[in-house]
Amino acid sequence: MLYSMDKKYTIKDIAELSGVSKGTVDRVLHGRGKVSDKALKSVEKVLKEIDYQPNPIARNLKNNKIYNICVILPDPNQDAYWIPAVKGIKKAAKEFKPFGVLVERYYYDPSDSQSFIEKSNEALSSTPDVLLLAPLFQKEALNIFTKCEEQNISVALFNNYTNTFSNKNFIGQDLIQSGRVAASLIDKMVDEKSNLIVLHIDKEAHMKLKEDGFKAYFSEKQVNSKIETHCLDTTVESAFIKNSLDLVKGSNEISAIFVTNSKAYLLLNAIGDLAKDIVIVGYDLLDENIQLLQNGDIDFLIHQKPKRQAYLGVGYLAENFLFGKPIPSQNLLPIDIITPENAKYYLE
Repeated sequence: MLYSMDKKYTIKDIAELSGVSKGTVDRVLHGRGKVSDKALKSVEKVLKEIDYQPNPIARNLKNNKIYNICVILPDPNQDAYWIPAVKGIKKAAKEFKPFGVLVERYYYDPSDSQSFIEKSNEALSSTPDVLLLAPLFQKEALNIFTKCEEQNISVALFNNYTNTFSNKNFIGQDLIQSGRVAASLIDKMVDEKSNLIVLHIDKEAHMKLKEDGFKAYFSEKQVNSKIETHCLDTTVESAFIKNSLDLVKGSNEISAIFVTNSKAYLLLNAIGDLAKDIVIVGYDLLDENIQLLQNGDIDFLIHQKPKRQAYLGVGYLAENFLFGKPIPSQNLLPIDIITPENAKYYLE
């Protein structure tokens, strides 16, 4: 018998074609209850011929199944970098909520490891199906992962990654390659034997990977530039400004500074006109950074796509619940270079 591939077959249709009752078809489809071998073979034959595809969403709705995703990330009110990430989470949560996927956000203080622990434990107490984290504190995150394994709770990461978590699903950028991109940009704009600075502002563990990539690029090219690494803390604004000025004044003719996070604007605000002849490469499309880019104070920004990272993080997990789609072990997003000429195409 020929079947229409365009028709949506109901349980009643399948029952009539198989010569069995609707209850028998239901038991076959859902793998419950007893079915005779003859009836099973008849139903399976029809299912194969009509190329039957189960609808997991409809099944979830029928069963009232709710999936809980807890997202743990730095407080966007304390670090504006995370504002787009929150938008990405909200967008994905809105799309999947009608299908029984609930997304809760837990914000921690990006300068306080204890805050991260408390918010993570709070999320775990809600017994989620999965945790999606942007972990700034690596040691503390490892302890949370251990708890997740004990409670059989899955874990996925976005934005922040180190080799310690190589067995976790990760969405973000290749941070070492990102540092190499920054080095390549600077290499094209400075002379050999230049003095270069890698600057970590409010240092986090993942910044070291960017530094490693940056230094590896120049090492492999055997360029004779001098590279120094410095760390500055913004906890006390007056101290940060003084230390920024001391850094620029105390170093011998700096040719370029690579700021390894989104806070290049803080450095520029602190050193003012002293940055005039220094090539600056930083990260992220914060309003302050974009303004400095357009004014010519920042030469390049590397776009880390925090909104896209967070949206995909939630989306992959939701589609795994609903459709059984595998979650990629790593999804490394493209490394986009932003200039004054193309910046407007990346702004919402």
